Amino acid sequence: MAPLPFNKDLLMRFQSLFCPTTDQHQLHVMHISQSASQGVPILMIHGMCEDGHIFYHESGKGLACYLAQKGFDVYVADLRGIGKSTPKIGRHCHHGQTETITEDIPQLIEFVKQHSYQSHLHLAAHSWGGVNINSCLLRRPDLIPCVLSNVYFGSKRSVRAKTFNRYLMINLFCNNILRLLGKIHGYVPAVKYKLSSGDTTAKTHVQCVDWVKKDNWIDTDDGFNYGQAAKTVTLPPTLYYAAINDLSLGHRFDVQNFLKESGNHKHQYGLLGTKNGNALDYDHNNMLTAEECLTDHFPNVLDWFNRHEMLDGKLT
Repeated sequence: MAPLPFNKDLLMRFQSLFCPTTDQHQLHVMHISQSASQGVPILMIHGMCEDGHIFYHESGKGLACYLAQKGFDVYVADLRGIGKSTPKIGRHCHHGQTETITEDIPQLIEFVKQHSYQSHLHLAAHSWGGVNINSCLLRRPDLIPCVLSNVYFGSKRSVRAKTFNRYLMINLFCNNILRLLGKIHGYVPAVKYKLSSGDTTAKTHVQCVDWVKKDNWIDTDDGFNYGQAAKTVTLPPTLYYAAINDLSLGHRFDVQNFLKESGNHKHQYGLLGTKNGNALDYDHNNMLTAEECLTDHFPNVLDWFNRHEMLDGKLT
């Protein structure tokens, strides 16, 4: 793709790449960088029922574009069958979050390292993307040495917050209506019904609901115990953000519970809202999409990544 102007002083390049995985799937990766960038790579993973556009827009908006403007080499993934990844999700698709954790994220990490000619990278995620990343790293601790740090927005595994929005969005909508659509269609056609920006497979949805409901963090395919692994595996330094007006999909109590169950690792927690000095009381999505992010917390994300760079082979 031709370079698109970000502002009068800077050009950014948007380049669609494709990462091969099993079953002839091609994972779409949007590579966003300055025209001659050799910056540290950042891989971004979206959440359930959405695609990589939660992080960027071709006009130059979003966290991915902000970080590319600051010199990072940004790679935004569309998970299997979602966004521009091929083939699209349909009733013929039988993969789930286990495949995301054990196959796709490891492959994406290696793909970004190879394409960027870098041995280390940062990871960023929205919502369930953070659960998938932590699960991947707990299961594949051999990948941890190449991960400099993580930043998660509204990431939670189980949902325990007792709010009306929780019962409406999680208990009624996610756990029942989407499950019914999955049984009827063989997958969850969320885009067709204008429920969200991304479809999901029936298996992914069932596995997600299982984790949301249960205290135990155990893989439903093979019984791998992620919670037990978190007691001995040390994850990379991670910045966890919650939004004050996120009352169900990433409630601050659930984000903090996810932080705790992920084990003893260097971390920082931030709650985005006006009482903490932010311009907005953010919610689950606009914590990444609102214009105010550029001056509120995106600079803190930049500072976090800059503080976890390599210096003579060691973390700074």
